[in-house]
Amino acid sequence: MKIIKSFINYCKGCYEELAHKVTWPTYKELTQSAVVVLSASLIIAVVVWLMDVAFKAVMSAVYPN
Repeated sequence: MKIIKSFINYCKGCYEELAHKVTWPTYKELTQSAVVVLSASLIIAVVVWLMDVAFKAVMSAVYPN
């Protein structure tokens, strides 16, 4: 019974923290953060793609078919 009671207390504490202590972002902040993440992801994807193209060109020059 002690384990169940401690688990219930843990769940109550989690709820209290999420409901009353956490500062949730506004819609504007969330949108701005999403744009930053998407932009960074796109830039990283392009950089990786360029590296892949360059590596393929080098390998084709070193090991021609």
